Amino acid sequence: MKFTYPGLTDQEAEASRAQHGSNAVASQEVETFWDKLLGNLKDPIIIILVVALLITVLLWLFGHGEWYESVGIAFAVVIATLVATWSEHSNEQSFQKLMEEASLIVVKTFRNGHLTEISINELVVGDYVLLQPGDTVPTDGLLIAGHAEVDEAALTGESEPVKKTAGPEGADPAAEEHRLFRAGLLVDGECVMQASAVGDKTRYGQTMKELLSAEDRLSPLQHKLTVLGGHIATFGYIGAAFIFVAFMVNNMFLQADSFDAYWAQASGVIVKDFVTAAILAIIVIVVAVPEGLPMMIAMVLAINMKKLLSVKVLVRKLLGIETAGSLNILFTDKTGTLTQGRLSVSAFLTGAGARYEKLEAIPATLRDTAGFALRNNTSAVIDASDPNDPKMVGADRTEQALLRFVTPYLAQAGNVDIVDVIPFNSTRKFSATQVTGDRTLTLVKGAPEVILQNCTHYLDADGGAVDLGKPDALQAAMSELSSRAMRLLAVAVTEAPIDSDSKALPADLTLIGVFGMRDELRETSYASVKAAKNAGIHVIMITGDARETAQAIAKDVGLLEDDPNAIIITSAELAQLPDDEVKAMLPHLYVVARAFPTDKSRLVKLAKELGLVVGMTGDGVNDAPAVKNADVGFAMGSGTEMTKESGDIVILDDNFSSLTKAVLYGRTLFKSIRKFLIFQLTVGISAVLVAFLGPFLGHDLPLTMTQLLWINIIMDTLAGLAFAGEAALQRYMLEKPLPRDERLINADMWSAILINGGIVALFSMLFLTSDWTHTLFPGGDALTADAKATKFATAFFTFFVFLHIFNTFNARTQGLNLLENFFDNQLFPIIIPLIMAIQVLFITFGGDVLRTVGLSISEWITVLLLAIVIIPLDLLRKTVRNRWFGNPVQQQAP
Repeated sequence: MKFTYPGLTDQEAEASRAQHGSNAVASQEVETFWDKLLGNLKDPIIIILVVALLITVLLWLFGHGEWYESVGIAFAVVIATLVATWSEHSNEQSFQKLMEEASLIVVKTFRNGHLTEISINELVVGDYVLLQPGDTVPTDGLLIAGHAEVDEAALTGESEPVKKTAGPEGADPAAEEHRLFRAGLLVDGECVMQASAVGDKTRYGQTMKELLSAEDRLSPLQHKLTVLGGHIATFGYIGAAFIFVAFMVNNMFLQADSFDAYWAQASGVIVKDFVTAAILAIIVIVVAVPEGLPMMIAMVLAINMKKLLSVKVLVRKLLGIETAGSLNILFTDKTGTLTQGRLSVSAFLTGAGARYEKLEAIPATLRDTAGFALRNNTSAVIDASDPNDPKMVGADRTEQALLRFVTPYLAQAGNVDIVDVIPFNSTRKFSATQVTGDRTLTLVKGAPEVILQNCTHYLDADGGAVDLGKPDALQAAMSELSSRAMRLLAVAVTEAPIDSDSKALPADLTLIGVFGMRDELRETSYASVKAAKNAGIHVIMITGDARETAQAIAKDVGLLEDDPNAIIITSAELAQLPDDEVKAMLPHLYVVARAFPTDKSRLVKLAKELGLVVGMTGDGVNDAPAVKNADVGFAMGSGTEMTKESGDIVILDDNFSSLTKAVLYGRTLFKSIRKFLIFQLTVGISAVLVAFLGPFLGHDLPLTMTQLLWINIIMDTLAGLAFAGEAALQRYMLEKPLPRDERLINADMWSAILINGGIVALFSMLFLTSDWTHTLFPGGDALTADAKATKFATAFFTFFVFLHIFNTFNARTQGLNLLENFFDNQLFPIIIPLIMAIQVLFITFGGDVLRTVGLSISEWITVLLLAIVIIPLDLLRKTVRNRWFGNPVQQQAP
């Protein structure tokens, strides 16, 4: 079909652009590297570190501290924020590359009297746009010439193409049948559209504006970390003040002869006590704050991000992984998400009611006849030069499904001439093609209720004609397919020619068979939905399809299993219900049919009000607002650019099963963080106790600030990296999701932290005060008293560090088997020995910075033997816990 329009001149286009704007749609502002860095600096734990940094800088400026203490804290802040920022920025860059194709779209437009191609953003109101099959509608407008079938699934969720026709003179410009909307896809026909709205004034643009105004809320992990950060800050500040006061009280009232005698000392001594007390207070803050936690979280997120990318899951926002692991309700689209997004043949019925689901299973003679009938009774132009990927031009969705089913026959053009054709229309409900050559037949296909009325015979497995009679078995089989929301189409043949005048359906037809078609489930959908349900995630399907179709898909995908009170509701019914009733029915709601975009956003909002962690999958523009507003949005890789921009995670292969992988990795991540917290906070508790009790036992600074920074930054960060590699175990998908307000540290974790922290502190005090330990590290007669003291302090520091290194084995599992899945974590067996090696190196060469000297081999062995005792003691704790309080590993399974 040829169209010719003068179109707008360049001057008219400029005037229209000045009046109505361009076709560019407002997009979400992409955060720069520095924006992300500034945001990460607002982390509550980072803020506490910055406060500690400022105090140490002040002490150094007044000559009461070492420069490297401030540098150590600054290093913790910089590394923690840079790792998180760089990970997010690099993945955002990958996402932007994925989106570049959208900006390269060109549009065929009439301008200055001829057809030309311009960028989609250059379109203006009044432009005449030529649209052909495969084109995406570039803006909103009125169809003024030709006709089209438009797939508006991206906009409405409806899987069926919508017929659009040119409006006659004086037609209502608002009539849907004459209007085209941005993001629709032309699947058939050819037309000219006149742009009536551009950019933000299109429906697409209005949806994007809604997205930009959506408010974010803290992810479950952010919420838990905020609470933990507040508790740590309170503990750190109060503890620091308490230790400052306790140290000064000890010196004023316990160590001095009297209060007056203390103040009678030289001012230098008093200043030294105040400075020491201030340093102790800073040490408490440094120890209380898990400096390694931000770095560990950033690393574990980044590592899991790379793992997920290898299985076609692109994480745009780091915390999206963890949030996925916390999901307890998931709203999912149907078309293209649970289903394949295209019509396909699912069943073939013979006249006797026999059913076949694969082309190869159909008896050969019957199969050949069906292939010949479908290949030659079509209006499509077929290019089968590539037998594995034939091209079909001019075929609608039904025709494409039938032709794909008989792909091996598409290249067999043979010696066939077309004599006459009756094209399909909605009134006749059939099409017919009379052919001659290899076979002289009239080929017919159409609605079964029409075709079967004229069928007298059917073909059996050998290709012989058998009297059809009353086809009860066939009717029963057809009813079963209809109940599964399949579209049925009958194919028949006859030797009678077409009546060119009446165009009536030929009589005495012989039925080849009935094809059942539908948008079939993805092969992995059932197993993936089951995995999500086993993980305690309530899956609700929201679709634009009719109730019957939606119910059939929901049944096949397993949504309706295990709940006799399962609710299926339509959008109209949902709209009549107040919010409180919808909230009450959510636990038993599984399907919302004939849904509108507003339904999705409303359900997400109500679920969030119930305190649920909400997920939403989608691929179309209609899904974008709900994807954006959910706690974690999953966008399909083949979906619209808007939806991908709205999502936290992009499922690149459109596979619903990839979503369950994101959930698994999210849960693994959360468990890794908890394991690290057990290790890190045990260090913190024991170090605070040592710092507090040391001065009362004659050791003002058992551990220096630099030593504690070394433990909290270098050792803890490497330990965090070791925990970051923990294996994603399938048993995690059998646990119920944690509530949003679940504390980050549970009772069993506190048990491990407080008991092991207390044991380490107790053993540390015994080490410092016991005569026996002093005999183990005598230092030799040649050493001065200060050198012997440094040697003993080195042994104590080494003992303290290795107690915690060995405690990593306790922290990585709640069970008694410390080697459980040990080698599935490829990092742990490498990093823990690396930490030990670095510790040896730093102690040997730490000098004045770490206040250490080298130890002999026998002294090293002694320290290791003393430190490893933490392992059997924690195994004893776990055994008592299992005996009297229950095994938490067993309690996690539903």
